[in-house]
Amino acid sequence: MLYDIFKIIIGLILLIKGGDYLIEGSVTIARKFKLSKMVIGLTIIGFGTSMPELLVSAQAALSGNPGIAIGNVVGSNISNIALILGTSAMICVLPTSRSTMRIDLPFMTLASIIFVGIAMSGSIERVPGIMLFALLIAFVAWQIRRSRKQEEASAVEETKDRPMWVAWAMVIGSFMALVWGADLLVDGASSIAKRWGVSDRMIGLTIVSVGTSLPELFASIMAARKGETDMAVGNIIGSVTFNLLCVVGLAAAICPITDSGSGFEFDYLLMIGIGLLLWFFMCTKRRLERWEGIVLFIIYLVYIGITIYRG
Repeated sequence: MLYDIFKIIIGLILLIKGGDYLIEGSVTIARKFKLSKMVIGLTIIGFGTSMPELLVSAQAALSGNPGIAIGNVVGSNISNIALILGTSAMICVLPTSRSTMRIDLPFMTLASIIFVGIAMSGSIERVPGIMLFALLIAFVAWQIRRSRKQEEASAVEETKDRPMWVAWAMVIGSFMALVWGADLLVDGASSIAKRWGVSDRMIGLTIVSVGTSLPELFASIMAARKGETDMAVGNIIGSVTFNLLCVVGLAAAICPITDSGSGFEFDYLLMIGIGLLLWFFMCTKRRLERWEGIVLFIIYLVYIGITIYRG
């Protein structure tokens, strides 16, 4: 019991410090390569913090557990938007750019609709999986090219940054700390839950699904606290898009995902619904207010309650 508590404490420390150094290193990289902080959030931070979902879904596909592969992605996306952005907004109002409302959020919503359309056909075969992944690569390449042109055309703030090798070391080390911290926290919490008689299913629905989203949670919270709101929002939009197009795409390319349409109808609908709600919130005043964050957080709590009740 004490060992499990120790793992939880160490996991939290790794998550907090990992999120802290990830933001600092990413800001340096953004300035060096003349990329906007939103693009860094969409790419390096968003994709890096989604590694746990990729590993879990790929392993589930190889093991012939399609429910875990799909449930992990959909559950994490709902958690990313409702829990993580909701929590981040409660800490600090999250302003957004015009391009986020006109490009990034619409693309995330489009990716959700495409994914659900393929999944509801009954299975996600290798070819659709490869197409999803190719769509992501094309979007990221276009975003990077567009961002560099905009940064070159504008005045880039002159600040003294760390050497690039230090920045990259901070980013890579932070990813390792986030993944390791999430693993320790989930493992310790799962062991304690089992001791209390909690079923494996409930542990999967709560501890594991939230656990794979912990890197995004702490990266976004630390970004919000440091005033890097573009990174906080970009991290979540990037993670959701990455989960749908890369995690599912690569998992399906490795092994077709069967039974992707049954049992997830409510979850698919909610995932698209909260994506549209986030888009609406962002468009009203070009920022996510604290009360809107509370609404998203409440939606997540209700979703967890309904999921547990549904069995």
